Amino acid sequence: MYDYLLNWKKEHKNECLLVKGARQVGKTYLIRAFGRSEYESFVEINFQEKVSLKSVFNGDKTAEEIYKRMTANIPGIRLIPGKTLIFLDEIQKCADARTALKFLAEDGKYDIIASGSLLGLSYGTDADREVEPVESIPVGYEKSVIMYSMDFEEFLWAYGYTDEAIEYLRDLYERFEKVPTETNERYEALLREYLAVGGMPEVVADFMNYKDFTRVQQIQSKILSAYADDISQHAKGAEKLKVRNCYDSIPRQLAKENKKFKYSEVEHKGTLRKFGDSVQWLSDANMAIMCHNTTTPTLPLNAYEKDGEFKLYIADTGLLLALFGFETKKALINNTLTGFSKGGIYENFVAQTLVSNGYAIHYYKIKDSSELEFIIEKNGSVIPIEVKASNAPTKSLDRFVENFKPYVAIKLINGNVGKNGVKYSIPHYMAMFI
Repeated sequence: MYDYLLNWKKEHKNECLLVKGARQVGKTYLIRAFGRSEYESFVEINFQEKVSLKSVFNGDKTAEEIYKRMTANIPGIRLIPGKTLIFLDEIQKCADARTALKFLAEDGKYDIIASGSLLGLSYGTDADREVEPVESIPVGYEKSVIMYSMDFEEFLWAYGYTDEAIEYLRDLYERFEKVPTETNERYEALLREYLAVGGMPEVVADFMNYKDFTRVQQIQSKILSAYADDISQHAKGAEKLKVRNCYDSIPRQLAKENKKFKYSEVEHKGTLRKFGDSVQWLSDANMAIMCHNTTTPTLPLNAYEKDGEFKLYIADTGLLLALFGFETKKALINNTLTGFSKGGIYENFVAQTLVSNGYAIHYYKIKDSSELEFIIEKNGSVIPIEVKASNAPTKSLDRFVENFKPYVAIKLINGNVGKNGVKYSIPHYMAMFI
């Protein structure tokens, strides 16, 4: 994400940046570090902490008047043309500021980044009374990006692994050469740690200091409580309980052989009509990842999505493990976990990784047919991806290759690199290279 911000700073032309993402993935920390390191002057306005600063954006919305009011209301502010970053945090609390992005972008004197919690929610689906309706969305003047929790590669950085070490693995992946056995086993063990810890920055930082999975569980429980508070504050009326019940049902659904999301697992005789909006709320809030079934593996995949058939994953696999409980986490770390929940955990990890890498994810299943966990669009083609918790046979992938002749098919396994025609087997941790 830091590299993304550097590239935006270099190439943007009169365009503000809007950084979205789930709570506690590190948005504010990142933007502060970027602003203080890459600019001579950094100005931060947090509309939740400094409600009075909403007045800066009241009235005339010309850039000149807004900057004039900034200097009147923020002591010691320095606005240096071309060398200042202005960070508008929790911008959903100030509709006038969101509207003003157009005029600030047109002016172009200073770089503008805005962010906020649950920005993915549209006005009207958010019950927080402090969230204001935006009079005019600055279409064409703001660029949106979603920030996710740390992926496995970033987890390795935190552990102290160098870019050279990761590039060595990438080279083996690209040449489809086996990883030396000891090296492969080490990275498989590191991946199991990552699955337990996840990528929430606070959790990763604490784990790197203490290497204590009990502390990990405690911090994850705190984050989950904060998510529950978000649901209570932002979901509307009766939707609060329904959203919470949908979220809590995800681990149960991923622990089954058929991981398609079923409303009846949320509540006996539950229906799309009752829970459909709640599932969409979780997706819009970036708390869950939706993976739709597509009936035809042809570009564009979203044109062939089957209504009402999807899987739902927790946006951070570490939080999924926390929801499963400490004993499941311990069994996974010790590599003694068995059953369908293990497959669900690895599926969740792959879904999180693919989405972090910028892919829109789908799965492929037609009536009375075996299921292929993921299919993605890459290099103008549809690429099938099968996920195995072990190294079991791949009937679904074999059938897909036979029927649709992809130029490459990927099988993610608990094992080493291998090749059989267009079918490539790679260890789970190499999902980061797809």
